[in-house]
Parts: sequence; structure tokens; C-alpha cells
Amino acid sequence: MSEPQGTEGSTRRLPVVETAAQPTGPTGPSDPTDRTGQETPGGDSPPPPASDAAGGRAGRFWSARRVPAGIVALLLLVVAGAFLYDVVAVRTGRSALGWRRELARQLAERPLDDTWVRVGAGVAAALGLWLLLLALTPGLRKVLPMRRTRPDVRAGLHRDAAASVLRDRAVEVAGVQSARVRMRRRKARVRALAHFRELDDVRTDLHGVLDDAVRGLGLARPPTVSVKVARPGRKG
Repeated sequence: MSEPQGTEGSTRRLPVVETAAQPTGPTGPSDPTDRTGQETPGGDSPPPPASDAAGGRAGRFWSARRVPAGIVALLLLVVAGAFLYDVVAVRTGRSALGWRRELARQLAERPLDDTWVRVGAGVAAALGLWLLLLALTPGLRKVLPMRRTRPDVRAGLHRDAAASVLRDRAVEVAGVQSARVRMRRRKARVRALAHFRELDDVRTDLHGVLDDAVRGLGLARPPTVSVKVARPGRKG
């Protein structure tokens, strides 16, 4: 009689195990896939990575030099306002300020072809063009913009860091004794010294390794790589 009871007890526990393994409904843990292997709408699967087009255009970073340019423009506005105030005061019957009378006398007595007049005009024009250039250009030329995979994230890579990566990859090539990298926005110049192997073989390997390294940097505009390989000079 003990064996039938054990068999009956085991058969009674089987439905309990199957019931615990089944989904518990809306209040239980959600399964991102159904029994056919298809993803259900209520699953917690991670979203697919955004493409480069969805991230937007990776423009250059603007420098904070707009702040000093704005300060200089404000000072020029104050000076122009002082001149305007003095002119209006003269028009209303008041006497002009002493510094403006002296300036007006100098401008009236000196001809336009005077050396100091030309120098002052040239300095003022150069200063104005320089300020316009600072205000209209982004600056931060040493920061290379990286590809944008999300619209709310922007990243940049410093030129020195990119040059260090390329230099480290270059010295890993067999035959390369040392390497120097000069990184620009559109071009990376690599000069390597090879103490053994054929120079053409070393140059070919360097092109392959450095092209992969440039693509691995994730830059928005990968620079072209220019490689020069030479033998080290004789000591003494």
C-alpha cells in the first residue's frame, strides 16, 4: 500500500509544477517573446541603435571666444554712444567736450594722405575684420567632431589624442622603429622610421593598419592618411 501512495503523491505534484511554470497573467513577469519566437509588443527588448541620419549632422564645436568678442563689441557701442551724446549736446547748444574738440582739430588739420591717418585706418579695419572673423567662425580647430548616433549626444576628439592613437598603432607594425603623426582636420601625416624589412612592405602594412585605426576613431569626417617611411639616419 505504500508504493501506490507514493505514486499517487507524485502524480498530484506534477500539475503543481506545471502551473508554477506557466505565465501568471498581467501581474506576472512579462515575456518579450511568445512561444513561436516572435517578439511581443509588451517586451522589454532594447531599442535598435539609431542611424547616423537620425543623429543629425555632426558640426564643429563653437569656441567660447564669442564672449570676449561680445565684450569688445559692447565697448565699441559705448564709445559710439559717447560720440553720439556729444554730437547731440552740441546740436542742442551746449559746448563740446575737450577730447572731441582736440580730435576734431587733429582730423581737420591732418590731410587724408597723412601717414598716421593711414596707419590708424588700417589698424581699425584690421581690428574690425579680426572681430568679425572671431564672431562668425566656430573655432576649436583642435577638436574633431565625432559621428552622432543620437540627436541629444555630441562628442569630440582632440587632435593630440587621435594622433596618439595613430602613433601607437603605427609602432605596432613589424619593422617600424618610431613614428610621428601630425593630425589635421582633413589629413593625417605619418612619418615612420623602419630599421628592417622592405620599405614598401612596411608602407603597405602601415596604410592598412592606419586606415582601420582612423575608421575606429568614429570621426564624422575621417581624415585621409599620408604615410612616409624612411630609414633611420646614421649616428655620429
